[in-house]
Amino acid sequence: MQKNNQSKLEFIALMASLMSLVALSIDALLPALEQIGISIRVQQGSHDSQLLVTMIFLGLGFGQLISGPISDSLGRKPVIYGGFILFVIASFICVSATNIEMMVLGRVLQGIGLSAPRTISIAMVRDSFSGNYMAKIMSFIVVIFILVPVVAPAIGKLMLDAYGWKSIFYSQLIFGVVVMFWLWKRQPETLQEENRIKFAFRLFLDGSKEFIKYKQAVIFTLISGFITGSFMVYLSASQQIFQEQYLLVDEFPYIFAGLAISVGFATFLNGSFVMKFGMHKLVSFFLIMFSTVPIIYITLFYQKENPSIVILLIFFALQFFSIGFLFGNLRALAMQPVGHIAGIGAAINGFVSTIMAVPIATFIGKYVETTTLPLFMGFFICGALSLLLLNFTKLKPVNE
Repeated sequence: MQKNNQSKLEFIALMASLMSLVALSIDALLPALEQIGISIRVQQGSHDSQLLVTMIFLGLGFGQLISGPISDSLGRKPVIYGGFILFVIASFICVSATNIEMMVLGRVLQGIGLSAPRTISIAMVRDSFSGNYMAKIMSFIVVIFILVPVVAPAIGKLMLDAYGWKSIFYSQLIFGVVVMFWLWKRQPETLQEENRIKFAFRLFLDGSKEFIKYKQAVIFTLISGFITGSFMVYLSASQQIFQEQYLLVDEFPYIFAGLAISVGFATFLNGSFVMKFGMHKLVSFFLIMFSTVPIIYITLFYQKENPSIVILLIFFALQFFSIGFLFGNLRALAMQPVGHIAGIGAAINGFVSTIMAVPIATFIGKYVETTTLPLFMGFFICGALSLLLLNFTKLKPVNE
């Protein structure tokens, strides 16, 4: 548990801040995608600007394979520091980019660097808590984490208008330095010396073999991949949907913020509901909701023009409300049986779900041109496959 003068509240806030580095690097940039595209000469009308969102996830996925296992050997904090240094270097590559290839390289490297705080913060939670209480702690962390998408696009838009798109990258670096200092000064190392695994190149291979022994870990990791992939489509295409399809350029940051609140509210409720109903029941219920909402949308608007913005936002809000109950619980269920390899377990969980999500988002995203219908079709397919996995395995609630 937490020691020294640090409280659980401070621990939650710090872990949320570490995870928020990822959200800030994605969401603050959304209002600037068009301007960045112009600066690096992206062909107008192409979907290349979406790569600035999806490619950072690709880096996150592969980076976890490095940061997670190494943190099981060296400890959590040193690996986070190393990842942040790479993030700093990658950020300067991005602001210096003159073409899409250089910018994509910078975004991939940013993702690799940010994989350390993102993955290891989850391992640090698993080091300190377990069971439904771990899910409750994760829910509170995600509630704070969700505040970043609420405010990030608006901050990004203000900085874009005042100082240009490069200032968004600089602001992320300043925030990161503050969080790293906080981590160094206030957070004790959560992985004790006696629990560390001697580093070897077989570490990940052995950890993978151990991970796949647990059906629960594998199944909920795969489900996480489908849910993350469908949500990633929204992240990468949201600027196109609201600014180009609905012509809501100035309103976009506030619409994005409102929908993020829907996720945050559900995650906040999850902190209480999970103690009463358990993770498994909540995941089962909200996977059904996640799959049902898009069926209704597809039925109403198939081969029709986009509905009014109010109708669209109602459907989005319902969909993201269910996502708020899924994200934390799916990861907690996947991590529950692998606490003895928390670093490698978090790495495998994050890698598989992200590597699944990137091609899903890239494939569906290229069809989101004049209507949002492909996005909801993606929601339905991913939800249906997730339910199939859940029911096919006949998993029953375990000692959550």
